Amino acid sequence: MKRFGVGGLLIAVPLLLALLGPLFVPETQTRGAPFMPDHFLGTDFVGRDVWHQVLAGGQSVALVALLATAGAYVVGVPWGVLAATSRVRAVDELLMRPLDLLLAIPSLLVLILLATIAGQGIAVIVGIVTLINFPDVARISRAAALEIAGRPALEAMRLQGESWWRKSIVYIGRSMARTLAADVGVRLTGALYLVASASFLGIGVAPDAADWAVMVDRNRGGLFLQPLAVVVPALLIVALSIGLNLVFDKALRKEART
Repeated sequence: MKRFGVGGLLIAVPLLLALLGPLFVPETQTRGAPFMPDHFLGTDFVGRDVWHQVLAGGQSVALVALLATAGAYVVGVPWGVLAATSRVRAVDELLMRPLDLLLAIPSLLVLILLATIAGQGIAVIVGIVTLINFPDVARISRAAALEIAGRPALEAMRLQGESWWRKSIVYIGRSMARTLAADVGVRLTGALYLVASASFLGIGVAPDAADWAVMVDRNRGGLFLQPLAVVVPALLIVALSIGLNLVFDKALRKEART
């Protein structure tokens, strides 16, 4: 934590709440009057304890964004490396041109259309956000791999008969690690924005779900009566987004000095 300073703290608080918070939520919750200061953070728009909703509402935002980002890299990096290292131009075109079409469609429009077709559920949102982020990851991976593929070291590996795995994944993957690390912070923030937007719009989650973005949307009507029901979940989302970028920026600066 000390190594990453403020950024690490900003990440730790929302992630710990997302991971451990549901363990401290009682199975049966009583309801009171809406927007009342009856509990630690008051009550929400239907009289539920806001603190319990905060504890239970992080997984569908923070963890879904992390899973979707990881999925985008698991699919996108091999896709981009394969396109860059293919000796047949038609293979490169076949792999990359469909992604250009997907990139031309606004992310929120893709999210709304696919969520309408596929329905609700965390797995659905993870899959959709992965699909939206995957073309960008593939393009960045291809651009980084193209430069590495022209190095003499890789040509020597080809002459020695090294396997595709050692050439493309081990050597090229290790060489492009810094480029991908610089992109991860931005990609996580983008995924967090999409997941929060989906929850805010009621896509993929129930309208009364325990979700930080849903809390911001559903409780905004009582902002001046019970501001903590809106401010606390909003601050947790913002803290996670800012913390991710601070941590990755600091990690890259340290690596550049070594």
